[in-house]
Amino acid sequence: MLLHGALSDSRMWRRQLDELSDEFTVVAWDAPGCGRSTDPPETFRLPDFADCLAAFIKEIGLVKPHVLGLSFGAGLALELYRRYPNIPRTLILASAYAGWAGSLPPDVVEERLQQGLQQSRLPPEQVVEKWIPTLFTKSVPVEVINETATIMSEFHPAGMRVMLLSFAEADLRDVLPTIKVPTLLLYGEADQRSPLNVAESLHARIPSSKLVVIPGVGHECSLEAPEIFNAEVRSFLQANKK
Repeated sequence: MLLHGALSDSRMWRRQLDELSDEFTVVAWDAPGCGRSTDPPETFRLPDFADCLAAFIKEIGLVKPHVLGLSFGAGLALELYRRYPNIPRTLILASAYAGWAGSLPPDVVEERLQQGLQQSRLPPEQVVEKWIPTLFTKSVPVEVINETATIMSEFHPAGMRVMLLSFAEADLRDVLPTIKVPTLLLYGEADQRSPLNVAESLHARIPSSKLVVIPGVGHECSLEAPEIFNAEVRSFLQANKK
């Protein structure tokens, strides 16, 4: 079960859908307010996203899925575990935070939130221009930049605002030591948005978690280094099939 980040949708997982479906049933959703999903109410917060995800998993008939989330999607995976600990077979948390409130200083959270809320009212090309440099290293292939820019330019302003508010308020630190399923943490070495001190904090708090740092890539590590990302995911899933 693949959970995308903010300003994105299920299309970001194309390489994982293509390459991992030879061995696994792979599903990527569009979260409320993203892609082809409708916008949620303004009061929607992370627990509401988790309830919606649990209902989605039940509706399509997935039983004990492995749950892989990136950035906001990783926070959503943690909230899903908090509310429905019997659903995930394993957790794969890429470029993860324990929510912004749980991983970043309050002044950084407020700065990110206010910038994001302002950007949600800008023309899409300006939003893409501001976000792309924070997601990748300068060595990322231009086709990856272009593909990501296309997806991001189709963001839902209302959905973006709800996601930003949800993650700014989220503090998931209390759930970390309660996690009893195998957990893989995947981070880019050059991640500007969830830097390695955040990775190390989650690794220290989640019992028996495994931390893998992918050299020389940024926040969108599944897009910038899909071969390494997919190989790590496949190896982890093969080791935790039962």
